[in-house]
Amino acid sequence: MSEPLLLRLPFEGRWLTQNSPARRVPSHGVDVLGQRYAVDFVGVDDRHRTAGVRDWRTLVATEPAERFVSFGRPILAPAAGTVVHVHDGEPDHEARRSQVALVGYALGQAGRLRRGPNAVAGNHVVLALPGGHAFVALVHLRAGTLRVRAGQQVAEGEQLAECGNSGNSTQPHVHLQAMDSADLPVARGLPIAFRSFTEWPRGGGPLARAHGMPAEGSVVAPSPGP
Repeated sequence: MSEPLLLRLPFEGRWLTQNSPARRVPSHGVDVLGQRYAVDFVGVDDRHRTAGVRDWRTLVATEPAERFVSFGRPILAPAAGTVVHVHDGEPDHEARRSQVALVGYALGQAGRLRRGPNAVAGNHVVLALPGGHAFVALVHLRAGTLRVRAGQQVAEGEQLAECGNSGNSTQPHVHLQAMDSADLPVARGLPIAFRSFTEWPRGGGPLARAHGMPAEGSVVAPSPGP
């Protein structure tokens, strides 16, 4: 396996780590669409809650995406690079924490896969890193918030869009992956790591991390700059 690409976390504030390659590879249980080393981050508040509201809808129905901490948070470029692909126009659908609502959503999974990468990734941006041999995709972005266009040069930390709930997403979050191609159907995943962050492992922390991949279920935030 090649050395991991060292990236900046693509946000500010605290986010919960899910589907981390620190737990398993392939991280999402599949090796398609360049997802082998992908990681998901769900925004949380200072109490590490993904949403500040729980009610009857949480138990038996869908919930508005707007009630989740992630929704609308800025998503930033994890490295300097060139925008090679932008897709917008996929709707941000309602979120699902209820097992009842999740069953129906799971039954639609095959249909989303048949409709192709845009139905799975939702609104997304693909960056080519310097050298052109590695690409980073940021996925499930909020409709109408993408600030970049293909061919544009972006700086590390520049805002690309807002976090949304488009594509194959049960609640607002950002999915990040590195690949050897910008073409999702043929891309192979590349290992990644993040630098300069604080990690709150489950039941512990905070820990200062110079670099690494956060553990499953830990909360992370970029370390303050100098």
